[in-house]
Amino acid sequence: MIAVADCMTVSYIRSMATRAIKPVSVTLGPLAEAAHARVTSGHYASVSEVVRAGLRALEREEAALDAVLKARIAEAIADTSPAIEQSEVFEQLRAHHEARSKA
Repeated sequence: MIAVADCMTVSYIRSMATRAIKPVSVTLGPLAEAAHARVTSGHYASVSEVVRAGLRALEREEAALDAVLKARIAEAIADTSPAIEQSEVFEQLRAHHEARSKA
């Protein structure tokens, strides 16, 4: 027999002592089946744990995207090439759009 603690993620076990003050109700729609499948497989102890893991994954994804955007912004700011006039940029965009519209 597998103990419930053996199925839980480490981060969940640590956070059990600081349980949310107020429960939240979530409608998973078609994702409910996938959440239940993860519980049935033994990888998670509950659907709540699956949702928490999903939110942690979303936080990691957003942090990674933020890092990429910050790096690109820093790269753009450090770029020493001459600026392009706004009118020239819009002219190029219009020409590009017109060429794509004809295709």
